[in-house]
Amino acid sequence: MAEPIRAPVAGKVISVLVSPGDTVEENEEIMVLEAMKMESSVYAVAGGTIAEIKIQPGDNVDEDDVLMTLE
Repeated sequence: MAEPIRAPVAGKVISVLVSPGDTVEENEEIMVLEAMKMESSVYAVAGGTIAEIKIQPGDNVDEDDVLMTLE
């Protein structure tokens, strides 16, 4: 079952550090958001494989938006 990774804050996607199919560990940095002129890292909520990425650099996201899914 896919586990959603959600935006912790509203902001702009600066970089995505993983690709679909990549294996990640819990608390591994997977992307960077810019919120209120500060960069904020987003971390994997669990270990697994990145199933789908729903955003790309330059996208604006709201708090709690699904950014990617983890299997």
